[in-house]
Amino acid sequence: MTVSPGERASRMRPGWRRGAGAVCGLSVVAVGVWLARRGAHSTEVAPVAGEARRPSAPVVEVVRPHAGGILRTIQQPASIHAFETVDLYAMVSGYLKTQSVDIGSRVKKGEVLAEIDVPRDAKAVEEAASLVAQARARVSQAEALIKVAEAHREAAEATANQAASDVDRRKAERVLAEKQFARVSDLAARRAVDQRLVDEHQSALDAARAAERTAGIAVRTARARALAAAAEVEKARVDADAARASLGVAEASRDRLEVNLDYARIVAPFDGVVTHRAFHPGALIHSAMEGGTGPLLTVKRTDKMRVVVLVPDRDVVLTTVGDEAVVTVDALDGRSFKGTLARCARAEDAERLMRVEIDLPNPDSLLYDGMYGKATIALGRNPDGLCVPSACVVEHIGRSRGVVYVVRDGEAHRAEVKLGGDDGTLAEILSGIGPDDAVVLRSGAPLEDGLRVEVAR
Repeated sequence: MTVSPGERASRMRPGWRRGAGAVCGLSVVAVGVWLARRGAHSTEVAPVAGEARRPSAPVVEVVRPHAGGILRTIQQPASIHAFETVDLYAMVSGYLKTQSVDIGSRVKKGEVLAEIDVPRDAKAVEEAASLVAQARARVSQAEALIKVAEAHREAAEATANQAASDVDRRKAERVLAEKQFARVSDLAARRAVDQRLVDEHQSALDAARAAERTAGIAVRTARARALAAAAEVEKARVDADAARASLGVAEASRDRLEVNLDYARIVAPFDGVVTHRAFHPGALIHSAMEGGTGPLLTVKRTDKMRVVVLVPDRDVVLTTVGDEAVVTVDALDGRSFKGTLARCARAEDAERLMRVEIDLPNPDSLLYDGMYGKATIALGRNPDGLCVPSACVVEHIGRSRGVVYVVRDGEAHRAEVKLGGDDGTLAEILSGIGPDDAVVLRSGAPLEDGLRVEVAR
């Protein structure tokens, strides 16, 4: 059956109307839900009218500086040398008689390394020894003469003492004779005795007086002889002194010649190794005083080595004797040796470098004179400095200035500081902050001078 367009439209109009109404209803519901949700959201997030939004303070982590600067080290090239080196020259001229060592020979202190034939010096020493023996004999003779002279003096003094005793005896005899003569003369005056007896006593008195005078002369003579004997003693002593002086001259001459003869022997001054030789036995050797220019041998002491390092000017004031050092030797595949700083020159050269020396024991003879390496010297810590982590320094100004932030009264403040060393982990602060300051290590936001911050707990 055929349906006309009018009929089709009349049939479809009720259904269309029902569909359009359903669609409109759903649309109204959706709009209502959207508006409800928007209203609720607006209630949750919208700020209260008239209230300004304020940003929160950044949280920072702080550290306290600790006293003492960082351990400062320097690394410089190092040259290794024998602890002692001696060139041995000939002091006398002659033919090289013997030489018991060669290059590389190990020698001991006092060992005879070579000997020069000097027959004339040997004969001169023998002659000097004979003159010394002759001088000693003269000294002995002079000392014996002193004893003889002293004996003569003692005999003369005894004779003088005896003569003095005779004077007293003769005086007593003279006094007795005078008394006897007086008595006899008195008796003769009274004619009690004969005159001849008076004459006899007169003669006896004259004899006593003469004997007394003779005894006095004998005393003076004996005393003169004693003085002469004493003079002989002094002369003998002077002769003995002269003989001793002659002995001293003879001994000095002999010693000088013996020293010259000793110069013919080349002796090792210390334990070491021979590193150079210039002559062989039979060669004519000229002494250094007679035109010889080259040494016979060179000996180096190698049981201990001397490491030379040149310290730059900026580290000179920090370098002191006793600083620990580690020497790394290139020729030994970088092997390290520990030692201490033994000597500082305390003066800089034209290139503003100071020479320092490190002593290294070498018991195994691993180190050779002339080796090369690197020396790392620990210069110690600055007791007046402070240390903070390197991350605290947020800005560098030139080579020796920097910037850190410190927290005071809840605010971050910019502090310009003087920097010392920096080993990549710690930075040394010489001035600008104190040990009680709270230095910012980390911050959750960029900092500005005077910004309020919150310190992390």
